[in-house]
Amino acid sequence: MEVSYYPGCSLHGMAVEYDQSVRAVCRTLNIALCELPDWSCCGASSAHFFDDELAVRLPARNMAIAEREGRELLVPCSACFQRLKHADKELKEDAARWIDGPYEGKAAIYHVNEFFDRPELIEIIKQNVKKPLRGLAGVAYYGCLSQRPPKITDAEDAENPTPMDNLMRAIGMDVRPWSYKTDCCGASLTLSRTGVVRKLSGNLLEAAQEAGAECLVTDCPMCQSNLDTRQAEIEAERGKQYNLPIFYLTELMALAFGEGKSAGWWKKHFVDPAPLLRGKGLL
Repeated sequence: MEVSYYPGCSLHGMAVEYDQSVRAVCRTLNIALCELPDWSCCGASSAHFFDDELAVRLPARNMAIAEREGRELLVPCSACFQRLKHADKELKEDAARWIDGPYEGKAAIYHVNEFFDRPELIEIIKQNVKKPLRGLAGVAYYGCLSQRPPKITDAEDAENPTPMDNLMRAIGMDVRPWSYKTDCCGASLTLSRTGVVRKLSGNLLEAAQEAGAECLVTDCPMCQSNLDTRQAEIEAERGKQYNLPIFYLTELMALAFGEGKSAGWWKKHFVDPAPLLRGKGLL
């Protein structure tokens, strides 16, 4: 199976462990990732704040490349996913306004969760689990951008998505129910409105702990960064300890597959996951 791959800027920088774990998972599942040639920034969380036209032209350029490649398109970053989905809809409406040449929407866009949560892949995932993550209790945190607004994301259930839950169960995790799986963490306000991020992310940590989770599992570089890097500040502000590792879904999938390089990813986390994983006999 071959798919086009748009890593976006974050996965080549702050979220390199996300990129590496996506690639590791796909190697195990015999999925060939064909990185889009000459891809460029999609504008992510900033362009649409300043220029409506730029917010479409930046991702539209990448969708034109994906169209020429003619494969399904895997987009792990939630912000990139939303911008590319938005551009895809604009191009289908009036391609001539944004790009040179025709556009048929040949490259169906998939986020990580919905891509792997297909019946045929779920079965292959289960068959490749060498180290079930039994006893590891976590909550699935989707955040905002991969789900809302559903008219852009095409989410089947924007308030209660289940693909990540399904994948976590497939690798043996104890998935705890909670009602905060799509609440906002503060997103791109992490530098401009740090107090807002601490409040919203703190509410998520609080709710996860109340649900009996030992970790949060996410699919978004921005969510992972806010919950991971701000956790010590939130603990100091609220006067309590959470010590909740924030995993990318694909990191845990690769760990369950027996990926030998996964130990190197934990060093990139601010909240060290190694003690928790070691205590569960997973390292």
